[in-house]
Amino acid sequence: MAVAGTWRFTDDRGVTAAGRRPLRVAAYVRAGAALADLGVRPVAVYGSGHDGAGLDPAKAGGLAAGTAYAGAGPALDERALRDAAPDLIVDVTYDGERAYALPDGVGERLDVPVVALSVAGDRPLDGILERFAGLAAALGAPAPAAGTELAAAEEAVRVAAGGAGPLRVLALSAAGGDRVHLARPATWPDLRRLAGLGVRLVGPEAGTGINWATGGWADTVALDADLVLADCRGSAAQPHDLAGVAGWRSLAGRAVVEAWNPEIPCSAVACAEFFVRVAEAVELLGAKRAG
Repeated sequence: MAVAGTWRFTDDRGVTAAGRRPLRVAAYVRAGAALADLGVRPVAVYGSGHDGAGLDPAKAGGLAAGTAYAGAGPALDERALRDAAPDLIVDVTYDGERAYALPDGVGERLDVPVVALSVAGDRPLDGILERFAGLAAALGAPAPAAGTELAAAEEAVRVAAGGAGPLRVLALSAAGGDRVHLARPATWPDLRRLAGLGVRLVGPEAGTGINWATGGWADTVALDADLVLADCRGSAAQPHDLAGVAGWRSLAGRAVVEAWNPEIPCSAVACAEFFVRVAEAVELLGAKRAG
């Protein structure tokens, strides 16, 4: 918040940035897409170690065309980030201790403060959205609407799930012809919210892996999903990559497939759009069953 011409913001690691209110924000792609939805246009974004040399369209969300991309992970171009002249860098954190995507030391070398907001799996989705909205407001964005769009989308999911019967919904990230990562629904805030709205999410048995369990396509098909939420990020194999994979063909032949971004921008706009698509898919499945 701004007080007597000063600006202070304490992030979810307990780190406080202070000084003049930042006017030029650089951000990890997920955080930048959320801020763009909330009325703060980043001057540059960067990826994580899972991203490539170009900006992943699936993660870009509402970022303006032409937003500078400074690379990703160890290949991050510090000169490009410096040339964007940010006065604040915004990242996310999963452990409450370190920024997820920004390599260590970059903020210090650029002499730019870094704030990181938690997107940890145990955080409620509402709390994550509120923190990003709070940061956007602190950066001077206009107050967001009352959240009616997200509320309407959630109600659409609730109604569709209530009328469709016991559908089985599976979230996954395809890794290729012989491996697939199955999401553990309880560790993803957006999936957990869908479950709270009545969507029946299925997943792998307990075992290793906090967010994912890696297995083969036979195990995936055996979960007998009616709706598959498939990772649409560039780091995951996409349907056109899997055309020759028997397990994928079997799965897609019996289930409706809907795109899912495990790094959904932390904004009500992005979540509402995703929930509407899920509601439509569930409603379609319910109508097919009824017919």
